[in-house]
Amino acid sequence: MFWTPAHLQFFLYRHPTDMRKSFDGLSGLVVNHLQQDPLSGDVYVFLNRRKNRIKLLLWDGDGFWIFYKRLEKGTFQLPHDVTNAPSLELAYDQLLLMLQGIDLAFIKRRRRYRRTG
Repeated sequence: MFWTPAHLQFFLYRHPTDMRKSFDGLSGLVVNHLQQDPLSGDVYVFLNRRKNRIKLLLWDGDGFWIFYKRLEKGTFQLPHDVTNAPSLELAYDQLLLMLQGIDLAFIKRRRRYRRTG
């Protein structure tokens, strides 16, 4: 199955994650720390302490997917956020910029229409 970004929500877990965790361990973090449902179809993003490894957990309706990337050089940059919430909702383009190594501090968004509700 392939997904379109418009139908997905992305949540970044803000604490370092042990990258040895797999489906059940990551699902447990979603339930116990984020108080969310890992079967929702949302994408949950996890980084290790050194920020050179990233895992994305996704439920597609009948099973979990894990996408895993290890950088050979460099680190992933977290978006700046001043809240203390355990997770941060990411826009799809923010996730792509993170994965491509673009400095998010210098990105300026222009205002766009966004339908609410």
